[in-house]
Amino acid sequence: MTYAFVSMFFAGFTSVIAKMGLTGISAELGLTKRTLFVCGFVLMFGAWTVPVQHLAGVNSHNLLWLGISGLSTALSWIFYYKALKEGDVATVALIDKGSVIIAMLLAWLLLREVITLRMVAGAGLIVAGLLVLTKR
Repeated sequence: MTYAFVSMFFAGFTSVIAKMGLTGISAELGLTKRTLFVCGFVLMFGAWTVPVQHLAGVNSHNLLWLGISGLSTALSWIFYYKALKEGDVATVALIDKGSVIIAMLLAWLLLREVITLRMVAGAGLIVAGLLVLTKR
């Protein structure tokens, strides 16, 4: 769980800093530049932390699902940056976090993960927050 909280912390910074970086340029150009930085940082991280012998363990199943995940990430980022360019950071970020509900449902359907009452209550609060922040 510690990694999830650290991720949350940096994700919060990401939206505000990205909005600042989009000043005077298109969302598409901003996303492209940001993605180049992400690619470079992730490649350096992988080179530093992944043992070379692990590369042989990658199979077509891994590549298929990671490729689909990459496509999904790309589409998410494209629309996120377009929304960020047009809207308020807090509203866009909260709507994006509604993806928790989609992830929960997909994990239940595809991975057979259990949805608990606590999770349903949390999802309900997310939906309530979405409704409050998106109403004009």
